Amino acid sequence: MKLKDYISRYEWDTFRYPTQFIRVKKQNWDKLYRTWSNPELTSLYDEEHNQETTSVTSKFSKLKTFIQRNQKVEVEQENQKELTDELPNTEEELKHYFLDKILPFQLKWATSTVNRISYVHKKYYTDPLLKYFLQRFPDTYLLMYFPVFTVKNAPIDGEILLISPLGIEILYVIEEDSQAIVMAGNERSWTVEQQNDFTKMINPTIALKRTEHIIKSILQKYEVDFPIYKTVISRTNSILYTTEPYQTRLIGKDEYKEWFEKRRKLRTTLKNRQLKAAEVLLHHCQSTSVQRPEWEEDISLRTIGEMGE
Repeated sequence: MKLKDYISRYEWDTFRYPTQFIRVKKQNWDKLYRTWSNPELTSLYDEEHNQETTSVTSKFSKLKTFIQRNQKVEVEQENQKELTDELPNTEEELKHYFLDKILPFQLKWATSTVNRISYVHKKYYTDPLLKYFLQRFPDTYLLMYFPVFTVKNAPIDGEILLISPLGIEILYVIEEDSQAIVMAGNERSWTVEQQNDFTKMINPTIALKRTEHIIKSILQKYEVDFPIYKTVISRTNSILYTTEPYQTRLIGKDEYKEWFEKRRKLRTTLKNRQLKAAEVLLHHCQSTSVQRPEWEEDISLRTIGEMGE
């Protein structure tokens, strides 16, 4: 994931971190689900697992390890009880709970590396559109959220990119009042109608074409052949048009469900060509960061019970 011009550990190692995140996320979900479905067995499992992994040491070391382990188990059991008490009642609610818990860690990974960190605007921690893309799509989709590309030493803002195993989809999202209707045209502006009140908006295809041009030039430079698609999408409004723009899909609220479900149903692993495309694009993104303070711990995904720390 790439967020604006913040440094990302995915640009540091594009082939490592997406697969690592998927693996650790699954481990955390499995443990949380086990805790939710049968907390008594979970505590027993964790205690037995700790005993099995304790190495053979001297008598003194054994005693020290035993005391430390018992203290740790007591703390873990207390944390386990607190966690169990706050867990929701249904599995569907548990999924939402889990996704909300890991969101801060997703943002950490998208705004820091082991030794550098970016100062993130607080709005991104509550940005509903960013949350939507991070939580509602499979992890095989790599997200670049309004990246800032560097072209001839000049920064150029890009649109949202969803990089799937099948190609790169450039998205322009329109979210007007639910009563508004968007009327697309071939001019430099589109019209938004609401209760006989007409306003103008810049034609979204202009921004999509600009981002497409940047992406194409970068992929061609590294001889990466990967499909590029352009889409204007609205979850809240109908988009009316006489002729769909050239090589651009218009997805209004009536077409949105089909568009969304098609992407949700994509069941495939990360592909080498997909990761290569993401790597070269990230290489040409602007990143603003500072040296991470020596005392600050590099935060990676931990177990759900520790996520509040």
